[in-house]
Amino acid sequence: MKILVTGANGYLGKGVVKRLLDDGVNVIATDFKDDLIDNRADIRCADLFSLDNPYEFFDKPDVVLHMAWRDGFVHNSRNHINDLPKHYDFVTKMIDSGVKQVAVMGSMHEIGFFEGSISDDTPCNPQSLYGISKNAFRQLISLECAKHNTVFQWLRGYYIVGNTKDGSSIFSKIVQAESNNQKEFPFTMGLNQFDFLDYDVFCNYVADTVEQCEITGIINICSGEPQSLSSRVEKFIKDNGFSIKLRYGAFPDRPYDSKAIWGNDFKIKMIEKAKEYK
Repeated sequence: MKILVTGANGYLGKGVVKRLLDDGVNVIATDFKDDLIDNRADIRCADLFSLDNPYEFFDKPDVVLHMAWRDGFVHNSRNHINDLPKHYDFVTKMIDSGVKQVAVMGSMHEIGFFEGSISDDTPCNPQSLYGISKNAFRQLISLECAKHNTVFQWLRGYYIVGNTKDGSSIFSKIVQAESNNQKEFPFTMGLNQFDFLDYDVFCNYVADTVEQCEITGIINICSGEPQSLSSRVEKFIKDNGFSIKLRYGAFPDRPYDSKAIWGNDFKIKMIEKAKEYK
């Protein structure tokens, strides 16, 4: 199996590439830069949007795992809307050329304000430019894959917990603040409940999903359980032995963040169980 991973130099991409390589997959990794990409991969730095024939350029991969997406943590950046047709053009070129399987990194922000467990058929009503563009991209690529009988997987990500400085999540920012000897970290009240998944588990789930093609459609890359933001962040600080303290109430909650939201993990459990028997 030959898998093309876009956004391979990103916070999530680099971990997924490593896991795929550890599993013995032939990985073609692409991004603007390559300083964080495992050098066991076939690395090809490129601007995806400028390639006339990306399928040939990347040596005819069997699978494309499209993780490239800028400003993922800047939810109302106009780049989400401006880049949407470029992402669509790139992936449709791959589909038209004959790639057998397309997997795309999605987001729970496609759902919008919702309380409870998110399943495949949960209605989407995104409340940010990021969520709107991701949801539109999902619908567009789903149609294109159906038209060409291409395997389609939409990997809906939730909240990822990692302890490295690179990245823009609250956990990366806490690591950065601790390394700068900050005494306090400005925080919300932390009452919202979200679905948290450790970084290594997330990368394992993504790799295991794209290494198979029997389970398709929307696949929640999640833990399946809600946990309050405050308790998960406090645990993160304690587990890493940090001295920094949370300054509760420094920021208001975002109005489009749900009070309690988590993913249905039925499909990812099926994928993991199937792998155990192989």
